[in-house]
Amino acid sequence: MPSPARSRLGWALAVVTAAGALAAPAQAAPEKAAIFGVELFDPGVVGGRKARPDEVRRLGLVTDELRKALGDSVEPVDVAPQAAEIAKQAPLYKCDGCAAAIAKTLGADLAVSGYVEKGSNQIFNLTVTIAESATGKVIRGGRVVIRADTDDTWAHAMRWVVKNRILAEPLPNRS
Repeated sequence: MPSPARSRLGWALAVVTAAGALAAPAQAAPEKAAIFGVELFDPGVVGGRKARPDEVRRLGLVTDELRKALGDSVEPVDVAPQAAEIAKQAPLYKCDGCAAAIAKTLGADLAVSGYVEKGSNQIFNLTVTIAESATGKVIRGGRVVIRADTDDTWAHAMRWVVKNRILAEPLPNRS
């Protein structure tokens, strides 16, 4: 049987530990985000064009990088249930806020979209935006220039824009 002093010490430690746990701020669950596939914008072609197979592969690569880079900051939701609407509204960078509306129907708090603007065969602009799904208001955005047409440069550009522009500071009212 423990001594009365040892029992009081154990009780005091339990009270202090419980009080510390109650005083610590609760970690809010990350907001849900619809992360849409990164699209291609080629301003050199009137009316646009479909991406070539190598571009489709790279767009998938940077979309995966976007999801990974945001992984600790948001909870991604599956956008597949709205695939038909996404295809109907595409390209999302031109649909005047439709990404937020689609995200809202998916139960997401945020809509994350991006596009790669082709400037030449070796120079591209990568743009990413985050909007509130309820209002369509853009709360964060960033752009970076890609100066080489390789998988590594595209992936590096996505990681850079998320780290240095999108998440350089906590998202407003979200941390």
